[in-house]
Amino acid sequence: MTQKLAVAILHGAGTPEEHFAEKMIGKIYKNFAKKLKIKNPEKELVFEPVYWSSIFEAGENRLWERLQKGTDLDYVRLRRFAVEFLADAVAYQPTSVADSNYDKVHALLAQSLNKLQEKTGPNAPLCVISHSLGSIVASNYFYDLQFKQENIGDHTRRSTSNTGLEQGKTLALFYTMGSPMALWSLRFIDFGFPIHVPSPSIKKYYSNLQGEWLNFYDKDDILAYPLKGLNDHYQTFVTKDIQVNAGGLLTSWTPFSHSKYDTDKDVITSIVDGLVRTWEEVNL
Repeated sequence: MTQKLAVAILHGAGTPEEHFAEKMIGKIYKNFAKKLKIKNPEKELVFEPVYWSSIFEAGENRLWERLQKGTDLDYVRLRRFAVEFLADAVAYQPTSVADSNYDKVHALLAQSLNKLQEKTGPNAPLCVISHSLGSIVASNYFYDLQFKQENIGDHTRRSTSNTGLEQGKTLALFYTMGSPMALWSLRFIDFGFPIHVPSPSIKKYYSNLQGEWLNFYDKDDILAYPLKGLNDHYQTFVTKDIQVNAGGLLTSWTPFSHSKYDTDKDVITSIVDGLVRTWEEVNL
C-alpha cells in the first residue's frame, strides 16, 4: 500500500466560485497519471480546496452594493476586483481582537488539513498550492506553526489536532502563483523571514524527501513579483522564481493574467513534476 500525498489549494483574492479548483485538479490528475503511468491518480493524490474567502463574502457583497449607490463608475470590472482584493487583504489582517478574521480564516485552513489527514494518514507529505492573497494566508499559517505559535488563535487551535500533517511538520511542497508576498514583506525589517520549505521536521518522517518552493509570476501581472531577491533568507528557502506567460490571446499580455495561473501549462507541469518526484521519494 502506497503513501498518499495531501494537496491543499488556496484561491486568491476576491470571491471565486465554490468549485474554483476543479479545472486545476483535473489537469494535475491527468498529467500525474501520465507521468507515473497509472490509471487511478486519485488513489495517490488527495485534494482539499480551501474556500477561505467565504469568511468575507457576505460583507464584501454589501460593501459593493453601497459603493455603487448614486454613482456612475467607470472600469466596473477592474473596480470590483480592486475592491475584493483590498477588502480581503484589509479584513484578513491580524488584530488583537480575540474573534479575529485572521483566526477565522486560519481555522478554515486547519479544518481542511484535518480533512486531508483523515484521507491520507496523519503524517502524509503535504503540498500547498496557493494563488495571490491565498499565498499570504498559507505563508502566515505555516509561519505561525513554525516560528510564532503565540499568534495561533483559539478558533484555529480548536480546529487542529496533533498530527504531523496538521502541525505543518510534513509540509514538503509549496507553490505560490501570482503572489503579492513581496509587497507584504514591506511590513517587516529587511523584508522579513520566510517559512521553511520543506518543514524543518520533514526528515523525521521522510529521510529522502527533497521538497521545494516554486514561485510563479507573469511579468504582466502587476500583483506578482519574484521572491528570491528580497533577502538572503528568501534566497535560501525559495527554490526558484519561475516566469510564465499565464492566460490566452486576450489576457496573457495584460494584468488579467493574474487570474490564469491555475490552467497554465508550465505551472501545471512544474507542480506535477514536484508531486511525482515526492511520491517516488516516499514510496520507492
